[in-house]
Amino acid sequence: MTSSNIDWNLYCAFLAVMREGSLSAAARTLGTTQPSVGRHVAALEGALGIALFTRGPNGLKPTAAALAIQASAQAMDAAAQHAQRVASGAEQDERGTVRLTASHMMGGEVLPELLSRFQARHPMVTIELVLNDKMDDLLQREADIAVRMARPTQKALIARRLGRVDIGLYAHQRYVQRRGLPRTLADMAQHALIGPDKGTVAMRLAQQHGVALSREMFSFRCDNDLALLAALRAGLGIGGSQIGIARRDPELLPVLPDQLTFSLDMWLATHGDLRHNKPVMTLFRYLTQELGAYALSSQRTGREAAA
Repeated sequence: MTSSNIDWNLYCAFLAVMREGSLSAAARTLGTTQPSVGRHVAALEGALGIALFTRGPNGLKPTAAALAIQASAQAMDAAAQHAQRVASGAEQDERGTVRLTASHMMGGEVLPELLSRFQARHPMVTIELVLNDKMDDLLQREADIAVRMARPTQKALIARRLGRVDIGLYAHQRYVQRRGLPRTLADMAQHALIGPDKGTVAMRLAQQHGVALSREMFSFRCDNDLALLAALRAGLGIGGSQIGIARRDPELLPVLPDQLTFSLDMWLATHGDLRHNKPVMTLFRYLTQELGAYALSSQRTGREAAA
């Protein structure tokens, strides 16, 4: 066997061991036996002429060579999965798998209800939801559709602007009962604030609106948006939320709505090669309509700002 025609199953075994750290754990994820995985890894090492793992007290440790080829193997794996998804939608029906990526906030708070309604109408479409904030996953074919809060710039993509999403400051009623509400931006210094730990997006947004923020100003810090929202709902302090999400909870009270509101554009994108894939485009058109309506519900009204 030469390196140019290596069985793909050998690479699958290699990636599984890289993820799981042992032959037995890799075998469980692949639905096979430990000896089979060991033979596949040994066969790959023989075909490539390199050692991929050394055995240590905590299991198998990847060699420098293994780390060097991991990204290429992962790219091949993503391409193979993408080819399967394309093939599943090649026939002009609505049977197939669509891989959707979005931020943690959109994926955890907004999309589940929309996707539930979609699958009620299109039960033969399987949806895979991936939560991250990467912008390059469509070009690398790691996903079919992306919901993003910034404009995609790659020319190979089909992108639709869905509208503006406003983000305001809120406090739970329990916090307000303990500490009250600030009346001015200067009053915020006397309150418990919820914000990012190492993340910079919120900082940049605030700076664009003339508000100087630093990490030390937050009494509760986390870089996971869903955890920040949970902290806000728990009454840990004053924090930001998409207005469309906050409006669902009557116990979340707006803070300084006339002085501090940020806005983000929401975009939907897919790769141009998928324009003839019916399951992908069916979901793309549905999300264009439904997320557009959500964007409208997430905009601050003049009445709220004057309240």
